[in-house]
Amino acid sequence: MDYRREEIMPGVFLSALKTDKFKTAALSITLLTQLDHEHAYLDALIPSVLRRGTVRHPDMASIMRRLEEMYGAAAVPVSLCVGEVKAMGFYSTFPEGRFLPGGADELADTAGLLGELLLAPNTRGGLLLPDYVNSERAKLAERIRAAKNDRISYAFQRLIEQMCSCEALSASVLSDPDEAESIHYTKLTRRYRDLLAASPVEVFYCGSEDYRVVRETMLGALGALPRGELDFDIGTDVRMNAVEAEPRRFYETMDVGQGKLAMGWRLGDCMEEPDLAALRVFNAVYGGTATSKLFREIREARSLCYYASSGIDDVKGLLYVHSGIDKANYDAAVEGIMDELGKIGRGEISPDELAAAQRYCAQALRLVPDDPVELMMHYLKMNIIGADISPEELAAACEGVTAGEVAGIARGTECDAIYFLSGEDADGEEAAGE
Repeated sequence: MDYRREEIMPGVFLSALKTDKFKTAALSITLLTQLDHEHAYLDALIPSVLRRGTVRHPDMASIMRRLEEMYGAAAVPVSLCVGEVKAMGFYSTFPEGRFLPGGADELADTAGLLGELLLAPNTRGGLLLPDYVNSERAKLAERIRAAKNDRISYAFQRLIEQMCSCEALSASVLSDPDEAESIHYTKLTRRYRDLLAASPVEVFYCGSEDYRVVRETMLGALGALPRGELDFDIGTDVRMNAVEAEPRRFYETMDVGQGKLAMGWRLGDCMEEPDLAALRVFNAVYGGTATSKLFREIREARSLCYYASSGIDDVKGLLYVHSGIDKANYDAAVEGIMDELGKIGRGEISPDELAAAQRYCAQALRLVPDDPVELMMHYLKMNIIGADISPEELAAACEGVTAGEVAGIARGTECDAIYFLSGEDADGEEAAGE
């Protein structure tokens, strides 16, 4: 695979991965902005509203007909966070022209449609259509309400809200359906115009076309992009240490049969120069796999929980643990989860544990080049955080991570917050900790 990256217009960066491996190519265009509470709901709504219609294709039916004409290409809204950076736009997968009758130029067609969705939405009087905005904001509000029914996800969101309440990351949690429903089309239009003028743009292509052709095609598709004073001052603020000496504890009651425990740590000094491979292997040793310490010791050996797993935000510098527990096991589960992390910090990592974690991480990364969308997401993240490493290189690095490196990450962690969602006792009193 031949990878190239270049700024092709002011603030527009093209990353192109040339490969003959796939019958399907991938293309994405995303605007980047700083995550903040003022614009969180607006930014979440913009891609879905733009997807409703353009000047040339004024409604979704027209867009779908155009996609069918393009041999079943897709045009999917993107709205995601990488650390405290918000990425929004569209991605598409489409058949490679060399497999189509007459060698159809699907890259040009796809780039044209994505550029159209981003730059030429269906408007009235220069404003996004109220009907489209009202419809999509109602869907967003409903998704927010429905998310509360996924207790595992809800507990994690509440942990982020509480632990990072004074940080931009908490704006990634959309928890207020009323705020979503209050969005006005004029305000959304202003935000959309501001983003077009000021946001850096990431373009990613994965397919067999030559870089020169991709570059010229994207210049044509994005030629109408308005450029004002670009805002490159975006990124993620990493707080390395816990807010207080002891973990902050938060409790909430709800109609749940099984308690949901969510714990959060700051990763400490290792975030000064993050080793992405070592962080992945550390997480796999701790709770990221079915061979991890949390799974084997807390779930299987001690039966303190129904499930227990860990996750890493290697951009923000956070470690999470999710667990389902009985209320009576709250104290023992919290202590046990912390004990297993302490074991890693003391170097109690068997050769088999380390090898299994290395193998798991490396295998997962080596699957990334088999999927153009996964490749797109990998390079989008790498470009946002400024890391120049391919999935294959990261996989090889994972295989070389040492037990000492894993232990060093564990020793540097500080537990910052513990959130517990439980039902009420028979007498109506809250569960543990109150």
